[in-house]
Amino acid sequence: MSDVLSPDAALAAEIERLKAEFPKTRELYREVCALLFFRHGITPTANRLYQLVKRGSMGTPTAVLGEFWTELREKSRIRIEHPDLPADLQAVAGELVATLWTRSSTAAHDALDALRDEVEVQRGEAQRAVVAARDELARVEGALEQRTGALLAAQVEVRELEKAQAEGRAQRQALEAELERVRATLAARDREFVEVREGFSRDLGKQRDATERAEERFRASEKRALLEIDRERSAATKLQKELDEAVRRAEQKDADHRRASETMQAQLGDARHQAGVLQGHLDAIRAANSACAQELEILRRQPLTAPALRPETGARRSSPQSKGTVRKAGSPARKRRASKGSAT
Repeated sequence: MSDVLSPDAALAAEIERLKAEFPKTRELYREVCALLFFRHGITPTANRLYQLVKRGSMGTPTAVLGEFWTELREKSRIRIEHPDLPADLQAVAGELVATLWTRSSTAAHDALDALRDEVEVQRGEAQRAVVAARDELARVEGALEQRTGALLAAQVEVRELEKAQAEGRAQRQALEAELERVRATLAARDREFVEVREGFSRDLGKQRDATERAEERFRASEKRALLEIDRERSAATKLQKELDEAVRRAEQKDADHRRASETMQAQLGDARHQAGVLQGHLDAIRAANSACAQELEILRRQPLTAPALRPETGARRSSPQSKGTVRKAGSPARKRRASKGSAT
């Protein structure tokens, strides 16, 4: 955003423009005298002219300044010529019109100074508004950075929870595979037991008529087999209980991970919503800042013009513009309205 130029900077810029427009030294000094006196209300001096232009010798601005004051005095004299008016009345009327013109010029200069003061006050207020907007923008950007950091941290935590959930899922799958293996082992042992009992029954039918000793051995073998089966069943029951407990723990851990993931997702949504709200505030502040910059640019580009001095000579009968000069000089209210219109 460009700041409003100071009066000295604006004067220097206008003088640089005049240097490019008037390459001749005497013409340049004459234009700078008119710029200082009529536009900026500054009484030109030879030293000030030389410091601003820095061309030629010190005698050049002195000579040009003398010509400027002579021409200004000649142009400020108003002559009223009428065939029916005596010479003394013509002189008095001319002095009266000159006095009116001088007072109107003074009033116009006063109005211009008041307008300049008002513009300076508005510029100061605009600058303070720009500073406040910049501070608010910095605060909002800091808050946005904090929210962004919190959002990134939440995303990292969500990824860690997802990783832990994947590990729990893999562990559960491993436990389920182990359970299937144990079940397959139990089924194989049950089938083996059924086959053994069927073979034993066949042998028992064949040896039913055997001796008492063989029967006792058979009974002892059956008893040992039953004890072994009971031990296997107890081990299988214990294994089944351990497996159920492991599955229950895995399901509980999976549910905990799922609840934590849902909580972090909700927090992530809130953080995104807050980031969107802060972005909206930031856009509004930027729009207000742009509007202030446009107002400052308009104020900087407004020209401050002073009424031009025109002579009243005997050639006014052939030039219709000289009559309009006398009428404009006698209307200070019209000059004030024109000054206000140019400022707006």
